[in-house]
Amino acid sequence: MKALTLHGKRDVRYVESEEPIIEKNDEVIIKVKAAGICGSDLSRYAKLGPYIEGMVWGHEFSGEVVAIGSDVSHVKIGDRVAGCPTLYCGKCESCKKGLLSQCKKLTVIGARHPGAFAEYVKLPAENVLPIPETIDFDTAAFIEPSAVVAHGFYRTAIQPGSDVAVMGCGSIGLLAVQWAKIFGASKVYAIDIDHQKLNIAKEVGADAVIHSAEKSAYEQLMDLTDGNGVDLVIESAGSPVTSAQVFALAKKRGQVLFLGIPYSDVNIERFYFEKIVRNELTVLGSWNAISAPFPGKEWSTTIQFMAKGQINVKPLITHRVSLIEGPEIFEKIINKNGFFGKVLFYPEIS
Repeated sequence: MKALTLHGKRDVRYVESEEPIIEKNDEVIIKVKAAGICGSDLSRYAKLGPYIEGMVWGHEFSGEVVAIGSDVSHVKIGDRVAGCPTLYCGKCESCKKGLLSQCKKLTVIGARHPGAFAEYVKLPAENVLPIPETIDFDTAAFIEPSAVVAHGFYRTAIQPGSDVAVMGCGSIGLLAVQWAKIFGASKVYAIDIDHQKLNIAKEVGADAVIHSAEKSAYEQLMDLTDGNGVDLVIESAGSPVTSAQVFALAKKRGQVLFLGIPYSDVNIERFYFEKIVRNELTVLGSWNAISAPFPGKEWSTTIQFMAKGQINVKPLITHRVSLIEGPEIFEKIINKNGFFGKVLFYPEIS
């Protein structure tokens, strides 16, 4: 089968790889229909390199079941599905407590197990989720990143009527705008330095947008909220700069939720750090997208709201490409050669 494999920093290759086969009674093989590039894929491509050299890459996907083990009963051949790419041990202290996202051996396909940038991918049956006909394959490829955002929101104390600020309008931030509304936010402020991303934020439900390149997000948000700030701030940019600035956006006794991962040191100016103490903020981290019972309510609620049309991912998609274009598209994204939102691979296209 055709696949994309990661061999080193900025070294992704379009290759012929072995097709997966059923080896255990609880396994499912899926023909991949759509697979998205995650922000973590870009960081690994540009900065970190592979966990295992030559591993088939990718973990956000949807597809069709083509083979099942003898013990699999909840899906059948031909079913339309999405895949939870996360694998947990079930034996460590965190797993025994039901804190699956904190598993000591937590991993995802594409890291130490073959991933979804391929014509076919294999998963344990419990990782395979049937999707209704009302969710197309493009939308279903967003179920994993949407579940990541939902996992974070479930950690917060957001109430209907809360005001929310989303710092960073990549795919995660744009999903956060929509989840804030689902959780009952009264107003959602979207913040970015890219006008195109802010336009998409408006399209998916942001009540106000803040372009923070020339005037700080703090100054503009204070102007919009009569100097109060917001109940909940979502850091989804993963930038060392924004990771420091978000503390100033929350109101007194507010919450700050970190979804982004800055792959470098975060240096926090006194002005921002003092907000944590003086305003008695609650600072939350959120990791991955699973909970107990596996894969968690993050997944079922994502499917529920996608089926109802309350999570709209179509404005987030800017490119639909074949796997053979993979090496070129990754370089274009890293070199900022054009505007890129979510890029979807269609492995069926040669």
